[in-house]
Amino acid sequence: MPTQDHIDENGLYQATDRRSLARVLAMQALYQLEVQGSDLLYRLPNEFLAYASDDPMVRQLAWDWIRGTWEHLEECDAWISHAVIHWQISRLAPVDRSILRLAVYQLRFCQDIPPKVAINEAIELAKRFGGDKSPAFVNGVLDAILKRFRPLLETSQDGSR
Repeated sequence: MPTQDHIDENGLYQATDRRSLARVLAMQALYQLEVQGSDLLYRLPNEFLAYASDDPMVRQLAWDWIRGTWEHLEECDAWISHAVIHWQISRLAPVDRSILRLAVYQLRFCQDIPPKVAINEAIELAKRFGGDKSPAFVNGVLDAILKRFRPLLETSQDGSR
């Protein structure tokens, strides 16, 4: 959870950028799905997201990224697995795994998000919510994914992502 200095008087998490806030909420929801299971998915909009933000645009964007990531979970995990040498994805810290899944989804399926932005935002999430080594780990994994899958991502830039 965010520290108290990021919580407003209504208990809502605050960020300077609506997309950054949507990313935080999406990552937290993906973590919840991992811990509590898929049955939670369609309760998120009316429960977690409704409580977490009073901004409809933030809630909708977070929901789109949550649903998209969860629907493409196997593909996202496969991309991550190719990049984490000597590790099984199940052994990654759940927060790191949630951050990586969201970033890979955004790299692969969100045409409006440049790859560098997706990676930088993931590193920022890792700094705020992960362990001491999470930012470097997330950066390394996403850099490896970008190098390995760059041709696929570049061909996706034309709108076929």
